Amino acid sequence: MENNPQAQAEQAQVASDNRANNAPESITWERATLEKLAFAALREQTLARRWRIFVRLSWLVVIAALVWFGFSEASVNKSVSTPHTALVEIKGEIASGNEASAELILSSVRAAFEDAGAQAVVLLINSPGGSPVQAGIINDEIVRLKTLHKKPVYAVVEESCASAAYYIAVSADKIFVDKASIVGSIGVLMDGFGFTGLMEKLGVERRLMTAGENKGFLDPFSPQTEAQRGYAQTMLDQIHRQFIDVVKAGRGQRLKETPEMFSGLFWSGQQAIELGLADQLGSVDFVAREVVKAEEVVDYTRRDNVAERLVKRFGAAMGSAAVASMRASTVWR
Repeated sequence: MENNPQAQAEQAQVASDNRANNAPESITWERATLEKLAFAALREQTLARRWRIFVRLSWLVVIAALVWFGFSEASVNKSVSTPHTALVEIKGEIASGNEASAELILSSVRAAFEDAGAQAVVLLINSPGGSPVQAGIINDEIVRLKTLHKKPVYAVVEESCASAAYYIAVSADKIFVDKASIVGSIGVLMDGFGFTGLMEKLGVERRLMTAGENKGFLDPFSPQTEAQRGYAQTMLDQIHRQFIDVVKAGRGQRLKETPEMFSGLFWSGQQAIELGLADQLGSVDFVAREVVKAEEVVDYTRRDNVAERLVKRFGAAMGSAAVASMRASTVWR
C-alpha cells in the first residue's frame, strides 16, 4: 500500500475529532471556563490600558490649560503708566482661604500702592463681615502702606459693609456709601448649640475624656459652666474693645457717638453719614471722577485664576509646581 500524506492527515484529523467528541463532559466544561477566564483577563487589560491613556491625555489637557491661562494672566496684568484710579474689590465673607482673605486682598492692595500710575486706591466693599483676625491684618497693612506711599485710600460701599468689613473700611481716608447701603454692626459674636437636654430625653450619655478641666470647653454635648461662660464673654468683650478702638482711630472726630453705636446695630448709608460712620454718598465712578480726578479705573483685584482652581480640584503635585512657577513670573493686579 502506498503512503499517501494527505490521506494520513485526514485520518489523523478524524481521529482527533473523534477523541474530542468522545471526551468526558468535565474536560469540555473546564476548557470553556478557561476560555472565559482568558477572555475576561484580556478585556480587563484592554480597559486598564484605555484608562491609562485617558488619564495621560487628561493631564496633558490640564497642563496645557495651566500654561495657557498663566500666559493670559501675565498678559493682562501689566502695569498701567497713565494716571488712573486703582480698584480693589472686597466681596463676600472675609476669611482665610476665601477670595476676601488677607493674602489675596493685600497682594492686590500692595500692587495698587506700588504702581506709580495709581493716583489713589479705592476699596470696593460688599461684605457681611467675617474673621476679625483677617480684618485686623488687612487694616494694619493698609494704614502702613498709606503712610509709606503717601497715597489716599477711599472705601466705596455697595450693599453691605458690616462687622469685619467695616473694620477694614475705617482704614480709608473717606468712606462713600449708597443711601440704602447697610453699614455698621460693630460687635463680636460667638455662636453654637447645646444638645444636653435633648440627649437626656433620648437617653444618650456623652462620654468625653479630657486632660485639663477646660479642654472640653464649648463642646455642644456637654453642659457649660458659669465660669466657662464668663471666660468666653471676657474674651468677646476684649475683641469688641479692640474693634471699637480701631473704629475710633480711623474715624476720629467725625464720629457722633450714641449708646447704640458700638452695640452691634447697623444703619442705612444715609444714617451712617449722619452718625459719622461714613462721609458721603458716592460710587466708584463718582470717586474716580470727582475726588481722585482720574476717571480711568484699573482693577487690581487678585482672584484665584482658572489654573489655580484646576490644580485645587485635581490636587496634583505637578499642577502645583506649574502654578508656583507661574506665580513667580506673574505680576498680579
